[in-house]
Amino acid sequence: MRIYCRWRAITKAGEIVAYTSSTLAPLRHDTYRTIWFASLSSNFGGLIQAVGAAWMMTTITASEDMVALVQTSTALPIMLFSLISGALADNYDRRRVMLTAQCLMLTVSGLLTASALLGWITPWLLLFFTFLIGCGTALNNPSWQASVGDMVPRADLPAAVTLNSMGFNITRSVGPAIGGVIVAAAGAAAAFAVNTLSYLALIYALLRWRPAAPVSTLPREALGSAIFAGLRYVSMSPNLEKVLVRGLLFGIGASSILALLPIVALDLVAGGPLTYGFMLGAFGIGAIGGAVLNARLRQVLSSEMIIRLSFAGFALSAVIAAVSPSAVLTSAGLLVSGACWVSALSLFNTIVQLSTPRWVVGRALSLYQTVTFGGIAGGSWLWGVAADRYGVANALLMSSAVMLLGIAIGLRFSMPAFASLNLDPLNRFTAPALSLDITPRSGPIVIQVDYEIADDDLAEFMALMGERRRIRIRDGARNWALMRDLENPGLWTETYHTPTWVEYIRHNQRRTQADAENIDRLRALHRGEGPPHVHRMIERQAIAPGDDVFHKAPIDLHH
Repeated sequence: MRIYCRWRAITKAGEIVAYTSSTLAPLRHDTYRTIWFASLSSNFGGLIQAVGAAWMMTTITASEDMVALVQTSTALPIMLFSLISGALADNYDRRRVMLTAQCLMLTVSGLLTASALLGWITPWLLLFFTFLIGCGTALNNPSWQASVGDMVPRADLPAAVTLNSMGFNITRSVGPAIGGVIVAAAGAAAAFAVNTLSYLALIYALLRWRPAAPVSTLPREALGSAIFAGLRYVSMSPNLEKVLVRGLLFGIGASSILALLPIVALDLVAGGPLTYGFMLGAFGIGAIGGAVLNARLRQVLSSEMIIRLSFAGFALSAVIAAVSPSAVLTSAGLLVSGACWVSALSLFNTIVQLSTPRWVVGRALSLYQTVTFGGIAGGSWLWGVAADRYGVANALLMSSAVMLLGIAIGLRFSMPAFASLNLDPLNRFTAPALSLDITPRSGPIVIQVDYEIADDDLAEFMALMGERRRIRIRDGARNWALMRDLENPGLWTETYHTPTWVEYIRHNQRRTQADAENIDRLRALHRGEGPPHVHRMIERQAIAPGDDVFHKAPIDLHH
């Protein structure tokens, strides 16, 4: 089976070209193929563990709120810690970060298995273990998703993102059903044991992977600075802001079905663990179908239309689950929601990756995950509380209303066109030779760039400078300003600060091929001899520390 998707890419010369990439093309690459198949094993075990945890909670407590908190405890760490994990993914060896995460989850899963076998499990202890497993997931995911771009060429990146979703949902289609069989036959402890063993294949695959270490002449960013840089980049990237808004709403609304499904299986359709497992399997089969159809959908529909259909499909599925007394009819609705789940989340993920350069992709993905899984965690708790107070059916109907709100929000935060920018480093900057002896930590550094602009070009110049401001601040500049000389109105000066000299170098190395158009158009408007003149200065105080009050001479009132 070959599935094709047509894309627009931008070459280094700025030329827009179209090319076709098979959805299965990433499997041609040995490293990606090995880790992808190992991830299938790990995901398979994780879904079996999720069935065991959810069903065990229904047997040790009668609280519907506690049942919904099982999903919250897994998603909450992703919301809390993903941004830190993203900074680690961009500043450390991603392979080692993933190995650390996998070993953590292996250990916790082993302890959960032992506790279940010994009969020590209480509702809060179960939530504690699932929370720790969620912490491992939070540490692993940014590095794994950012590493996809290291395993496959950029042309195969969208297909690899979709293939990741397809792989997870292949396991979702059969894992929960088998998990239900395991729980029914041998108890939840057996499901936890299977999950413990499932980590071994991925750990082995990661140990064999030897990625090329990136070469950098700059020191590693401090963790706090790296997190702030990621937040700043996303806040100055309109495409990413739209993904975050829609991802949050999707997470809140879509979480209702998975969070309340154990109660739906138990109460609304009068089933048991097998029914729950098969319902999850229907969701997974729908997700596989959504992954297969993704390529075709992206050819004929806009990104916004795909997201609207995903919101609408989930709303429909929630309504069916709320009113249906039949497991078959509810499962048919879950086929729709599964397809919508993978279509929306893979589209969000791909837009983030194609809108972000490699130096910050881990942080951008982690922030997207923080917001989306924050919505899932908060939504799971919200719908659990609603189910306790108003009943499961009413909670599902409320969630469908939230999904319809997500469609309406698209009028303000419409998804960007599905295109690929060339975000490779521009590599035009060369650090200047300095006459003053400074260290990398010397600063603050003040930069001034002088332009001579004709009156006829002012409108275009101001528009380009608006974009220039966004690029500068996005890449680390502070206190950006544009000034016009009062005595020579044709002279304009762009000025900004960086805290240290090394941050100035880092700022310039973050320029991408996509930024070149703005740089080149500004230089073309410059009317002076040679390129715009750049002044690089270090700020120094001319007064003694603490002597920052202007003292006036005494005034003689007798004169």
